[in-house]
Amino acid sequence: MKDILSELEARRANARLGGGERRIEAQHKKGKLTARERIELLLDEGSFEEFDMFKAHRCTEFGMEKEHIPGDGVVTGWGTVNGRMVYVFSQDFTVFGGSLSETHAEKICKIMDMAMQNGAPVIGMNDSGGARIQEGVASLAGYAEVFQRNIMASGVVPQISLIMGPCAGGAVYSPAMTDFIFMVQDSSYMFVTGPDVVKTVTNEVVTAEELGGAGTHTKKSSVADGAYENDVVAIAETRRLIDFLPLSNREKAPVRPFFDSVDRVEESLDTLIPANPNMPYDMKELITKIADEGDFFEIQRDFAGNIITGFIRIEGQTVGIVANQPMVLAGCLDIDSSRKAARFVRFCDAFEIPILTLVDVPGFLPGTGQEYGGVIKHGAKLLFAYGEATVPKVTVITRKAYGGAYDVMASKHLRGDFNYAWPTAEIAVMGAKGATEILYRSELGDPDKIAARTKDYESRFANPFVAAERGFIDEVIKPSSTRRRVARAFASLRSKKLANPWKKHDNIPL
Repeated sequence: MKDILSELEARRANARLGGGERRIEAQHKKGKLTARERIELLLDEGSFEEFDMFKAHRCTEFGMEKEHIPGDGVVTGWGTVNGRMVYVFSQDFTVFGGSLSETHAEKICKIMDMAMQNGAPVIGMNDSGGARIQEGVASLAGYAEVFQRNIMASGVVPQISLIMGPCAGGAVYSPAMTDFIFMVQDSSYMFVTGPDVVKTVTNEVVTAEELGGAGTHTKKSSVADGAYENDVVAIAETRRLIDFLPLSNREKAPVRPFFDSVDRVEESLDTLIPANPNMPYDMKELITKIADEGDFFEIQRDFAGNIITGFIRIEGQTVGIVANQPMVLAGCLDIDSSRKAARFVRFCDAFEIPILTLVDVPGFLPGTGQEYGGVIKHGAKLLFAYGEATVPKVTVITRKAYGGAYDVMASKHLRGDFNYAWPTAEIAVMGAKGATEILYRSELGDPDKIAARTKDYESRFANPFVAAERGFIDEVIKPSSTRRRVARAFASLRSKKLANPWKKHDNIPL
């Protein structure tokens, strides 16, 4: 018996070594952790239960039959994050460059199936050279099997991808279908075709970092939701995100202890809005002053800064935030911000996370670039996402809410549950100056008359009371009491039940 147990330990030790000490050292020299080190950091200490430690490839082509490394380039299993179950796979670059084989894919598919069955998130740590060329079409089939499970798991369990090394070719489509993608600066990249192929086909000379690095995907393409300086920070932030999310669509997000008074009054909010309507202010100040302990986890911080998305807690419960940011493009909606917010709203709705919308929007960004780029269709995505959502929706209009953008931003007409406005709110078809120039075109030659007309329009329409008289605004509230009013609104909506008409699925304007 002792001999058998000794052999088991020897086999385990061999499997844990992956590609061997030399390759582990090479991984560390690049500033990267190994697959197992990443799992140790992500999961609670001692909680990891591994699957398929000894599974090996079956390939007999190109001399592969002579090289069998247990685990076949990916470590899979389950464990806990702050006591809550998650499933995890971590690709091991020290074994065949983390390349995906048929058996490597089988290991990933196995834990994804278990995650859906048992209702727990899937966290994938990607560090792979792509498809294993020696296996040919079997490797491609493996990718497609993983893709199919990403699709089936979407909206069932949260899926988080950490890109911690190369991720190229077909490999990028699995992370692309997950809910959140985090990258590591300077050591990770994603692209469908690499720099060499780009040079051959289009004659463009570009580095891997420029083509698909963390900066590119967080600032330009919006493929990634966040970029962090190294593996350790990326994993720590992933643990923080998981704390905000439910385990599956069958459960609510966790309720955390909070040490912040629900009745907290923030006097400074009474002076947040500048006297000059064209002056910006930082909407993040309002977000942190509403949140428990000022804790805000922002999503896609570096992309489409004119809209803010992320998670806070109110009375210990997770709330999704969508807020216009007057500091960027005056808070206008455009193609990028509409896409960013629409995806976030749909995630929150899929996992029963209530949505708080903070509105200061002068309209949609004008210009040929926007119209040619399809701002109509993209703006409709956000409109569709809000109208489709059945979760509790609370809206606070702080200043401008003009035109169609007023409708889009979780208005009462899109089944908003509580729609509040500050006394500084201006709810109108358009700004006073533009409106008077249309209404009194014949008087444009007389600046004094136009100024008087503008002032009259402002006093009559640049306030929240016309909308409140119609019932489109439930209450005009003091800015300093916003946290208390929002907290009470969400508390009253905890047992909300709302269902959409039966359909196979909708046809959102993609």
